[in-house]
Amino acid sequence: MAWIPEGADLDLKVRLESVSEGVLATVSATAPVAGECARCLEPITQTVTVQCQELFSYEQKDGDGDEDGYSLDGDLLDLEPVLRDALVLALPLAPRCQEDCPGLCVECGVRLAQAGPGHHHGPVLDPRWAALRQITMQAGPDGAPVPEIGEENGRGRP
Repeated sequence: MAWIPEGADLDLKVRLESVSEGVLATVSATAPVAGECARCLEPITQTVTVQCQELFSYEQKDGDGDEDGYSLDGDLLDLEPVLRDALVLALPLAPRCQEDCPGLCVECGVRLAQAGPGHHHGPVLDPRWAALRQITMQAGPDGAPVPEIGEENGRGRP
């Protein structure tokens, strides 16, 4: 429901430090986020800021997959996988257009924020209960009509 648009400009602050094992990269990145509200499906735009720190070692990795971390490629280091991992983890799982977004009406699908507080629907009867409804319309054993659902039955109970 949320993503960083392809080709979006990122605001980066990068600090590179030489240490005995390699180069320590400390990165702060701010990226635009696009998506849909998880409650009302309206388009949203936000920003996300992440901070990460990663060591790029001088030693080349064998590619066996048994060593974690990143290594320098000659004099170059590639920040893309580090930033991608940090940004993906920072994306909201269920973004909202506003903190108290009421969402959509379950009956008609209208946005409740636009419909207002008076928006409601009458009782909806499940068609699978139609046969039972026919039984309640018939007369009872004493010839008196069976009360409707919710009506008083003379004993103080519906």
